[in-house]
Amino acid sequence: MSLSAEVTAELSGSPSVAVHTGWRRHDTHWVISLFGTAVGAGILFLPINLGLGGIWPLIIVAVLAGPMTFLAHRGLARFVLSSSRPQADFTEVAEEHFGKMAGRLISALYFLSIFPILLIYGVGLTNTVESFMVNQLGMVTPNRVMLSGVLVFAMIAVMLAGEKAMLRAFAFMVYPLAAILAALSFYLIPQWHWPEMVAFEGASFLNTVWLALPVTVFAFSHAAAISGFANVQRREYGEQAEAKSGLILRNTTVMLVGFVLFFVFSCVLSLSPAQLAEAKAQNVSVLSYLANITDNPVIVTLGPLIAFIAISSSFLGHFLGARESLKSLIAKPTGLSLPKADKLGIALMFFAIWGAAVINPGILGLMETLSGPVIAMILFIMPVVAIYKVEALARFRQGWANGFILLTGTLAVSALLFSLLK
Repeated sequence: MSLSAEVTAELSGSPSVAVHTGWRRHDTHWVISLFGTAVGAGILFLPINLGLGGIWPLIIVAVLAGPMTFLAHRGLARFVLSSSRPQADFTEVAEEHFGKMAGRLISALYFLSIFPILLIYGVGLTNTVESFMVNQLGMVTPNRVMLSGVLVFAMIAVMLAGEKAMLRAFAFMVYPLAAILAALSFYLIPQWHWPEMVAFEGASFLNTVWLALPVTVFAFSHAAAISGFANVQRREYGEQAEAKSGLILRNTTVMLVGFVLFFVFSCVLSLSPAQLAEAKAQNVSVLSYLANITDNPVIVTLGPLIAFIAISSSFLGHFLGARESLKSLIAKPTGLSLPKADKLGIALMFFAIWGAAVINPGILGLMETLSGPVIAMILFIMPVVAIYKVEALARFRQGWANGFILLTGTLAVSALLFSLLK
């Protein structure tokens, strides 16, 4: 096989399986759902985090973002689909391939990497709605206990209404989000200025790219929804689930990278390095900073709307992954049936997220940082290890993708640990 043919096969999802079923509305809904899971509130800080290093590291990261996102998530989907048991969730697959103890440890770490993000989104959703009610609508400050309870309950109720309701909710939120992101990106074009193309020093440049990799990983991560997504495709497409999953993930990556990077470049080219540094020092989102320095009513209006939609859609996707993993983690040691364990897990998560939203703690950033290395290891490193350990995945041992995923994943984990310990 030629190199070009190998690359084409890698990007198509499977070199040997043809997808005979055409593209369906089901597939489009899942592209939208995975897009919504990835595009959380972090997108509003992404231009600042990536733009501070200068234009050259930003260009390199932009080139790496697509392959990193697609290949890593496809690897995780393949891992879930490699089970000999139909409808096996992430916990069951991990136990099947790595043994009971190691499997449960991996599953517990997987849950603990997702759950702090749900707490963050519970706090962020409450703060965003409260700020909008007070500052934009001129209302009195609402009762935080009642407001947060209603918001968290509403988000979880969507998930409990079933897969179709969840997919409709994603479509309802994500289409406006994508449209607003694109419109705002185009709106900023008249303010673009050509960046200063300074020469870069090798060591400094590589260090900047290295430290930017974790930001890139988590800005585009939809790993929390992959286990549920893969199981739905197996139910929907049977033996073709693997190839179809790869196709859906490829289209998700194209949409995600296209919209997000256009937004990032548009914001970075509209601001100077000094302004980006000032925004970081103020710890505000790029839209808040643009609104403050331009007094632009369009940006002032769109900022809270983008934040609300982004947080809500990402909350749903992360809740999907946390619910599935916690259900299995509760059922195994307690002996409860899966339906009862599911109900108990949902109740526990509701009260935990509600409590965090009421308390509004200041340690959530640290919690997000601590969850980072774990999700990077599960998304990038663990699926590659499984390819060389699990016979069901043996056909994927050839090709350049495994080395690329392992290298970028290791670099992302090391950069996260370095940032946490320094």
